[in-house]
Amino acid sequence: MGPFSDSCIRFWKMTGAGNDFIIVGDMEERIPDGRFGALAKRLCDRRFGVGADGLMAVRPARAGGDYRMLFYNADGTAAEMCGNGARCICRYGYENGLAGEVQRVETPAGPVTGWRRNDTLYMVRLNDPTVLKTCVPAEVDGETYSCFYVELGSPGLPHAAVEFPGLRGADEQALAELGQALRYHPAFPKGANVTFYEFTDDGRLYARTYERGVEGFTLACGTGAASLVTALTAMERVDGWDVAVEMPGGTLRVTVDRDGDGSFKALLLTGPTKVICKGVAAEEESEK
Repeated sequence: MGPFSDSCIRFWKMTGAGNDFIIVGDMEERIPDGRFGALAKRLCDRRFGVGADGLMAVRPARAGGDYRMLFYNADGTAAEMCGNGARCICRYGYENGLAGEVQRVETPAGPVTGWRRNDTLYMVRLNDPTVLKTCVPAEVDGETYSCFYVELGSPGLPHAAVEFPGLRGADEQALAELGQALRYHPAFPKGANVTFYEFTDDGRLYARTYERGVEGFTLACGTGAASLVTALTAMERVDGWDVAVEMPGGTLRVTVDRDGDGSFKALLLTGPTKVICKGVAAEEESEK
């Protein structure tokens, strides 16, 4: 049976360092394009659906890749790409015979290459940075925050990052309010995912990301971690090689590969994946 029928939709639920996703295989393109947003909003609901940060659809390639990835946030909005999602979908593609241990995944932001490292560890080459600004001032409630701003791919996936000493012990509500204010700040016309970070006493990098489309913090954000390390590497605050970024859901590792002149060659993200469940979602109206 295919992924879609008159009464059900087959799916996998996966997580990449706590960033969780619903994956729907639609290689026969049975689900109309305009339906994915509403489907994501329904299935990602943690009370009335399966529950996830986002939904990905696997569809036939159009430009020579192994398959195409469409990504929708939990609120039903389409997004350009998702780093942890790409890692999870590479495992899905491998285990469903869509590609081998090296995969070429087409995304709205451009092609992504994925590598299987072992049964659960996957690495992806993310879309190259297309915008990099190391100082974007953003004023919130009378305080000015100096932010990094990075876009990956084209159209670019927007990320802002701000250093926040004492992040681990920060007040949750106040941090979320600041994240929301920066996410919609006019300094970022496209809206932005917002990553707060700190260097801990032992020199480790800890980060949390307030994601647009989820409109809250996720346990990990792959493109957020990669954008952060990209900016810190450009400022020579990290060396850019296999940099560990600890997030609430686990640790991601980022390598910013550069030429001798400092230009970017590749942006690599590595981390764990896990299959939570495989199931069938009933086509039934919400009780809300």
